Amino acid sequence: MAEPKPQLRVAHSPALRYGLAVTSFLIASGVAVVTDHYGFRNVEVPLYLFAIAITAWYSGSGPAAVAVLLSILWFDYYFVEPRYSFYATPAEIPYLIVFTGFASLVAWFSAVRRRVEQELREARDQLQIEVVERTQQASLLNLTHDPIFVRDMSDIITYWNRGAEELYGWTAAEAIGKRSPELLHTVFPVPVEDIKVELLRSGRWEGELSRSKASGTKVIVASRWSLRRDEQGQPAAILETNNDITDRKHREEEMQNLNQELARRSTALEATNKELEAFAYSISHDLRAPLRHMAGYTELLQKKATPLLDEKNNHYLAMILEASKRMGSLIDDLLAFSRSGRAETQKTLVSMEQLVKEAQAEVRQDTEGRQISWKIGALPDFYGDRTMLRLAMVNLLSNAVKFTRTRPQAEIEIGCAGQTGNELVVFVRDNGVGFDMKYVNKLFGVFQRLHQSDAFEGTGIGLATVQRIIHRHGGRVWAEGGVDQGATFYFSAPNPKGEAWQTQTH
Repeated sequence: MAEPKPQLRVAHSPALRYGLAVTSFLIASGVAVVTDHYGFRNVEVPLYLFAIAITAWYSGSGPAAVAVLLSILWFDYYFVEPRYSFYATPAEIPYLIVFTGFASLVAWFSAVRRRVEQELREARDQLQIEVVERTQQASLLNLTHDPIFVRDMSDIITYWNRGAEELYGWTAAEAIGKRSPELLHTVFPVPVEDIKVELLRSGRWEGELSRSKASGTKVIVASRWSLRRDEQGQPAAILETNNDITDRKHREEEMQNLNQELARRSTALEATNKELEAFAYSISHDLRAPLRHMAGYTELLQKKATPLLDEKNNHYLAMILEASKRMGSLIDDLLAFSRSGRAETQKTLVSMEQLVKEAQAEVRQDTEGRQISWKIGALPDFYGDRTMLRLAMVNLLSNAVKFTRTRPQAEIEIGCAGQTGNELVVFVRDNGVGFDMKYVNKLFGVFQRLHQSDAFEGTGIGLATVQRIIHRHGGRVWAEGGVDQGATFYFSAPNPKGEAWQTQTH
């Protein structure tokens, strides 16, 4: 076992110790007398206090007490009125008392400071011995690749294992004896004083630290500190283990950067969508007036010129009028789609049964002369914007009515498909022409059609409007079907009796 470095100790005999007290007193008195002779006042007190401090520091409390006593007596004899006597006037007694107290305090403080320093030196010597012993006993720690090192309470490294050498690049000989914050260029996540307070309080601390290797490369480590106390319960050393998490932190930073980029693009996309909606609304609104004139004048021309035109030309007029009406329907659907994205939702408790009745009434003109079997089950109440939900239901029923036109007996069913704690699901089922499920992703796109326009009229915006409305309510829309096997459209919305409703109403 390596021996600790011996400390230089000077053993003072009693003669030398007390001789220092007398010598320091005589020197201070001589200087004080000389300065007083030449007219320098009020320097004797600092001189005596300095002499007392020197005596207490190098000789201990006994000689310091002698120095205090000699200083008080000489101070009273030579500097306190009346001079050259040990008598003091009442006016000088407080001054003498203050000097006595201050001199005693200086002597006591110097002696205590000297004793504390000696105890600290001895404690450090003992700690070095213990660290050497524990370093030998901890040789097994070199078998792990985890960086482990020990430092004293002044952050001086006293043990450095092989894992620390592999991570940071310094050998044990290069690291031991260095202060770890300076060697590793440690960057703490919080003030180091706060970390030490927590360490002293709980005996442990965990956190992430940024450090530098010997090569200058930056690393981030998950650091765990454990405090060791001596037999008296005093903090003695800190055991620190590290795990290199640099790659993980880089991946987290990349993920954060990607999320920020995604948020930026989402914001830009949202702004673009708003601009497109405003553009569509403006264009649609501006097209209505000239289209209305076109349709009106075409109808007038058709009424007045029909007798004068042959069958072919009358067909041309009918085609123009039909195209104008289709364009008008398209503009109306575009305006509805645009409003569904821009309008502010006014959420209330909505009766779906009443909403279905109103939607049936609106599509009744398309059901005249047809055999349609309506089956309406029990429907729950929804929490949402009544106007928007009504528009969604009208579009779904209109879609079912249109695509059952080829059936001699149309069947349309509306009901509740189930409910969970926070979600209600409603469906609209028909026995119409259906669709191929491989094209299901196109159903809810703007202007997307799965059937020829000459077979089934429409603009391809209705289902896109339904999806937008339901999405704005925090729900979802999906469909199931088959060719010539009908179709079922589902949509969900918040359950008024679920947790979401309870949160929003409190």
